[in-house]
Amino acid sequence: MYNITTMNMVESLNSMLVNARDFPYVALLDVIQEKMSKWWNDRRIVATTITTPLTPSRESELRPRFAQSNGRHTSQLNPITYHVKGGELEGVVDIFNKTCTCKEFDIDKLPCVHAVAAAHHAQVSVYNLVSPYYTKEYYLLAYGETIYPVGSQSQWDVPNEVVTRIVLPREVKEKKRGRPKTSRFPSVGEFRKRKNRCGKCGAYGHYKKKCNSQTGSTEGNPPTNVPG
Repeated sequence: MYNITTMNMVESLNSMLVNARDFPYVALLDVIQEKMSKWWNDRRIVATTITTPLTPSRESELRPRFAQSNGRHTSQLNPITYHVKGGELEGVVDIFNKTCTCKEFDIDKLPCVHAVAAAHHAQVSVYNLVSPYYTKEYYLLAYGETIYPVGSQSQWDVPNEVVTRIVLPREVKEKKRGRPKTSRFPSVGEFRKRKNRCGKCGAYGHYKKKCNSQTGSTEGNPPTNVPG
């Protein structure tokens, strides 16, 4: 996906491998290979069915800008620069360097409304202003290779220098008391919101003062209806 910031690519793979993380190394690598092979093949099939110059997501984002550019007043400042007025924001477009003063064109590498209007005025194809990484051809190239399984260990062609190499076991540290952690450590700058636990009913998500439970815990409360 383009122009979308994710926390970490490792975070995405970690959630995908949540059930396989405890496998032996070779089995874990087999799971990763099988998943990646499926992803590559699925995307390759999608790429071969694309009938537009751009990938579907970029095409659907660019198409509305053709209609939005209608009615914009465009004037040529020099052979490559155009001034586009109209709408909430005006822009100065450089169709050679593929920039616009609104900065949307500069950042996304996809023509903004001003760039579309400038392209129409200059009689230049809008698709010539799009980054090649958004095209169908680059999509096919990205998933053109096939990820093959490594096969059984008995079929591996391992160099003799690797076979004869002596690998010592890692140093074993003293095991800490308690149950070992299975959740990952938060990344730098990542904040995890702690769930509130009710002191009355023991449920998460609210405080004791806002609890609607009628049968909460009575721990620490004096007994009632005790005969005198």
